[in-house]
Order: sequence, then C-alpha cells, then structure tokens
Amino acid sequence: MNSIVLVIVGALVLVLGYRFYGSWIAAKVLVLDETREVPSKKFEDGHDYVPTNKWILLGHHFAAIAGAGPLIGPVLAAQFGYLPGALWILIGGVLAGGVHDMVILFASVRQDGQSIAEIARKNLGEKMGFITSISVIFILIITMAGLGLPIVNSLYNSPWGTFTVGFTIPVAIFVGIYLKFIRPGKIAEGTVIGMGLIILGVALGPVIQHTAIAPYLTFNVKQMSLILAIYGFCAAVLPVWLLMLPRDYLSTYMKLGVIALLVVGIIFVRPTLQMPALTKFTAGGGPIIPGKVFPFLFITIACGALSGFHSLISSGTTPKLISNEKDILPIGFGSMLIESFIALMALIAATCLPTADYFAINSAPAVFAKLGMIPKELPMLSQMVGENLAGRPGGGVSLAVGMSYVFYKIPGMEGLMSYWYHFCIMFEALFILTTIDAGTRIGRYLIQDLIGKVSKPLAKKDSWFNIVFFSFLMSFAWGYLLYTGNISTIWPLFGVANQSLAAIAFAIGTSVLIRMGKKKYIPITVIPMVFISVATLTASVENITGNYIPNHKTLLTVLSVILIVILVVILYESIRHWITDLKSGKFDKETENNAI
Repeated sequence: MNSIVLVIVGALVLVLGYRFYGSWIAAKVLVLDETREVPSKKFEDGHDYVPTNKWILLGHHFAAIAGAGPLIGPVLAAQFGYLPGALWILIGGVLAGGVHDMVILFASVRQDGQSIAEIARKNLGEKMGFITSISVIFILIITMAGLGLPIVNSLYNSPWGTFTVGFTIPVAIFVGIYLKFIRPGKIAEGTVIGMGLIILGVALGPVIQHTAIAPYLTFNVKQMSLILAIYGFCAAVLPVWLLMLPRDYLSTYMKLGVIALLVVGIIFVRPTLQMPALTKFTAGGGPIIPGKVFPFLFITIACGALSGFHSLISSGTTPKLISNEKDILPIGFGSMLIESFIALMALIAATCLPTADYFAINSAPAVFAKLGMIPKELPMLSQMVGENLAGRPGGGVSLAVGMSYVFYKIPGMEGLMSYWYHFCIMFEALFILTTIDAGTRIGRYLIQDLIGKVSKPLAKKDSWFNIVFFSFLMSFAWGYLLYTGNISTIWPLFGVANQSLAAIAFAIGTSVLIRMGKKKYIPITVIPMVFISVATLTASVENITGNYIPNHKTLLTVLSVILIVILVVILYESIRHWITDLKSGKFDKETENNAI
C-alpha cells in the first residue's frame, strides 16, 4: 500500500471527526459557555491558576499528553501489520480518546479545576473519591516510572542527547521570564526566540560531544534516572509559567515541526508500506508482543488512540490554566486528534522498513533467528548510522530508523543519515520528557488532595512547605522505581494500568453526564468504557496466566491482580450509582446543578 493514501485518509478522518463529532459534543452535550467564569480567573494566584493564551495552553496540553504512547505504541503494534493499528488509531482517537479527554477536562473546569479523584468524590460519594484517589496515585506512579524508561535508555552515555534535551530547560525559563516581565503578551516574539534557541541547541549537540564538555554530560543509567527525578521535582515546585508552560509549548512546535517534515518526506519519497496489512502474528506468537491482536493491540497503542494518563492532565494542570470554556474543544478534543495523527505517522515510518529489518531491530537476536527471516537493508543502514541496529527492542530505535529511512531517500540527504538517526532519537526523548514534568506536578496535586483530607495544614495549596513536600513524595516514589531498576519488570503493566485509568475516567465522565441531566447522551462514554474495560481485563488475565505465573514473576502477578480489583470495584460502584441516580428521577432535567 502506498503510504500517501494512508496519510490522506487519516487526515480526512481526523479533521471530519473534529468538525462534526467533537463540535457536536461541545455544543449539544457539554454546552460550552464562553461567558462562564473559569477556575484560572476565579482562583488566579500566579502559580497554579494562571489564565493562559489558548495557543500556548494547547501547546502545553499537547506536550503533556503526548508521551511515549503515540511514538512507541504504534511501532510495537506494527507486529500485527499496519491495518489493525491504523484502524484503532483513527476510530479510537475520534470515538474514544477525544471524548475521554474533552469530557474530563470539561468536568474539571466546571468543578474549579479539581482532580479526577475530587470529581469522583463529588459525583459518586466519599468512598468512591477515596478509592479513586488511591487507584489513580498507584497507577500514576507506575506510569511515570514507565515513561521514564525510554528517556533514560535514550540519553544515558549520550552527551549529544543530554545537551540537546537539557538545553531546552534554561531556554524555557528564559522565555517564561521574557513573556512574564520583559515583553508581556508578546507571544510571537517569545516563540520565535525560544524556537531559535532550541534549534541552536539541536545544532550544537553533535559539536558538544566532541569537546572537553562531553564527559561532564555523559551519565550512566543510574545517574540519568536520578537526574530525571530531580527534574520532575523542580518542574512540580516552580511556578507553572516559569518552566513547565514555556518548555512544553516550545517543545510542541519542535514535535509538530518534525512530524510535518516527516509528512513532507513521505509525500516526496512516496515510500511503500512494506509490512503487510495483517501478519501471521495477529493470532499470537509474535516476537514483540506476546499475545493476540485482541486484546493486546488496544493495550499497546494507548496515547495515540485512548490513554487514561490524559485524564490526569485534563483534570490537573490544564483546567487551572484555561481562560475560556470554549477552548475546551480545541485543547481537549483537538490535541487528542493531533496526537492520533502523530501516532499514524509513527506507524507509517515503522512499516516503511523492510519487514525482516523491522523484526531484526525489535527482537532479541536469539528470537529473531527462529523467525527464519533475512535482514534486507539493515546492514547498510547500520553502517550509515554508525551503530549496530539489530537486537534493539523497545520501538524507539526502529522508529528513529524508519524516520531516517524516509529522510535519507530524499536526494542529497544520503550523507546525513547518521545525523537524522541521532536527531530522531533525541526528538523521541524530548517528546516523552514533557510528560514527566506535568505528571509529577499532577501527582503532587493528587497526594495533597488525599492527605489534606486528614490534615488541614497539609491541605493548604499556597504553602511552600506543602508544595515542596508533596512534589518530593511524588518524584521520589516514581524515581525510586526507576533508579532501582525494578520498573523494568513493571513495564509490561504500563499499558494495562494506563487503559484501566481510561476506563475509570469514562465511568466518572458518565456519572457527570447523568447528573447534568444528559442521560440520553451517555452512550458516548459508556460504549468506549465497556470496550476498553473488556480489553484491559482480558489482557490482565492473559498476562497473569500465560506469562507471569509460568515465569514466576510474582511482583507482576500481584500488581496485575491489584489493577484488576481496582478496575472491577470502581466499575461496580459507578454502575450502582448510575442506577440509583437514574431511578431517582432527580437528574432527569438538563441543568447546571451542583454535581458540576
């Protein structure tokens, strides 16, 4: 299949989905009101609640939600062929992911920017609020540690990458100060300056690695894990306008710029998708994903189609920054569909590689030897890149090779293959890193909400002691897992934990709609909730019985059982409350009541 056809079809589906389905939900279901006072203006404090320009906030929100999922997930799922992943990305993005993100963002904005746990407490009672708090914190710690792994694996022993990614931090601080004090409101100026400095950092990367500075920017896995946790702590403590907002929205332009360049490259080169539409591994037995296309496709591709992590951003930093309720549509629904398009581009980049080369990169050598495949262009690509590319599982390397494979086919670009490859590796790390700062900050909110219930001093949002203390607790929790290396055994749980949270968010969103008197519209949240719940629970059981227990992976078994119990309990309690609310008739009339 020609890749251009998939690009055009994908773009049309996502644009039409936004124009018709997203706009319909915004206007008819949620009834967004631009005259309504939003939390950022109601509680403006210059630290967490800050009215923010729509485009800057869209950049922050997109950067925060677009972690490893839209890049790594589709690449790994290419094991099943290009068709299953493409269908899930496009259909899931419009009918599930966009709805999930926008409904939770709306609910949080209407509830003073509160967390998903507080939304559950108000709509489902104290018990459900407590259960949701514990569940979300548990899932978030696993998720954050899991997201940290690709960054550590990309940046350790890489002075070029460490410098390029690290350089964005002082640039963001400078842009934040520039827009806050030097030239307030001059967003275009700040953007141009910031992007110019980021590009300079990228250009200086290969130079730095050949200077005397390089040893000071070369860290091992343990050191890089510690540095990452320290960064998460700082991002959670500092005012949102100083580091997180400018860094995220500037990195968004870089992300979109690279993806746009990839689209141009695909249009120019017109590569053929060499991976078949369906492979024999849809029935299981694949070397990358140990399971059938159902349920494991829907666990592997998360952020590009549906991701529970997004609900934490939509009820974390973003609702405290949104300056107009009408912005919920482009920021909530729109950002999700942009991410879906990026996931589609990642899938195309991976499936443009010769099939044998794809499996050689993503499989351990001993496993690949059993497949009976012979690499086609991999030896040549390894020589051009300057590294042995075989036996580098995890998705990141094959994505970088796939993107470079497209770029180097452009006339005159052959000699830049090594540069393209290393640039793409750093692009992936920067893409994922933006979720670390937002996730740690959100973890701070969640832990404080929970502990603040039993201690009034610890509930104070404006206390610097509390800000530092809860930021430390969150960054230490996921940083410890990452530093000790135990998270490498927890990584298979990442997809299950993430999609469990998506099901929980749909359940809470359904409760919000019922209490708004919108019961006739609840299929928009109930149908995707049922689907992802079945997929997640099935994957959990198959992981336990087919992988964890036979291989004596006790920790994974225990954590999987905990996730199953969490999901089942929350779904049961949610359905019980729905039935009670629907029978009472109290919420039959559409109204802006106290539930939101």
